[in-house]
Parts: sequence; C-alpha cells; structure tokens
Amino acid sequence: MADSRSLLTRNPLRGRFVRDGDPATEPASILCLPNVISLVRIAFIPLMVWALLAERFDPAQGWPGGWASSWAHWLGAGLFVVGIATDAIDGHIARRRRLVTDLGIFLDPIADKGLTGAALVSMAIMWPPAAFWWPVVVLILLREWGITWWRAVALKDRVIPAGSLGKWKTAVQGVVISVLLLFPLAVGDTAPWTAWPLMLVVLALTLWSGIDYLVKAYRKPSDA
Repeated sequence: MADSRSLLTRNPLRGRFVRDGDPATEPASILCLPNVISLVRIAFIPLMVWALLAERFDPAQGWPGGWASSWAHWLGAGLFVVGIATDAIDGHIARRRRLVTDLGIFLDPIADKGLTGAALVSMAIMWPPAAFWWPVVVLILLREWGITWWRAVALKDRVIPAGSLGKWKTAVQGVVISVLLLFPLAVGDTAPWTAWPLMLVVLALTLWSGIDYLVKAYRKPSDA
C-alpha cells in the first residue's frame, strides 16, 4: 500500500489528513468544507472593493447624508467583517475534522491577506490625505505578502509556527479595520484623525511581528 507521501507527490492538491481512515488510501477532497469557506471569502474581495468605492467615484448616487450612509458602503463593510470574522473557522474545521489540504494551506492566507489588503487600499482611496495612508498601507502590504512569500519559498522545508505576536497582529488588524468601516459616520470629517493613531498601532504591530518571524526563521534549531 502506498504511503501518504507518495500519494501527495502524485496529487499535491489532495488532503494530507482525513476524518477517518488511512490518509494514503482516503485523502480529503479538495472541495471539502474548509476549502469552500476559503473560496467564498476570496470571492468577497472584489465585491467588497466595489461596494466600498462605489459612492467614492459616484457620490451623486449616495443616499442623503453622504457616501458613508449608502447601502453600498454598509455592504462592503459587512463583507469585510464577515470575511475576517470567519478567519479561524475554516482552519478550525480542517484541523478538527482532519481535512487539511495543500490547496487549503494555499487559499487561507490569500483570503486573509486579500481581504485585509483590499480593505486597506480602499480606505486609502476613500480617506485623505494620501501622504499618510499610502505609506502605511504599502508598508503593511510589503510585510504581509513578503512574509507569505518567504514562508512559501525560502522556508518551504521548515515550519515556523505562528507566534503570539502574529496572532495579535491579525486580531488587531481585523478589529481596527472593522471599526473604521463600521463607524464612518461617527467620526465624520475627522475620520483621518481618528484613524491615524489606530493605523499607527496596526503598522507598529505588523512590522514588529514580521521582524519577530524573521528572527525565528534564521534562528538555529539548537537556539530555539
């Protein structure tokens, strides 16, 4: 009977584990529930961007009270909140039911970082001044996708578990972006001044967690 490694070599998109049975003979389907959830979250991204920016480029279509009171903005904000709130659901289901797949490992960070990055870019377009937003957004995106690339390419033969800083970074990013999207009317014209300190906290935590990850990646096993 072929072992699980040979099975994954022949078909790398199939599951590493299954709920019951030998993974070498009964791999998880690539269309298992965790992967479907990740795909739905990815599908949220273009719709969210359209909804958030619809009134920005066509303010005449906004409801009374401005773009922030339009149904499109609330749709975009709702898609982000739902998408980011389900961040841990697909991974939890995959681990609990032993439905971890290579495809799922590939899709999950795309969904997480795609939602966060698209929301950040949308906010940079919605709220001036660009001199503040774009440097912050670019630095965050460089860290997020840079570490993702590093993990997939340079560290493909090693596994560096997510540390507490990384988990805090993800949680703070999701909360801050959700707050800024859900309460634009509360901050009104002062939205940039409310957003700046919050985003600086996000930036600091994002860069700090990235540096911490790189230090762990370069550390020898004997030093761990």
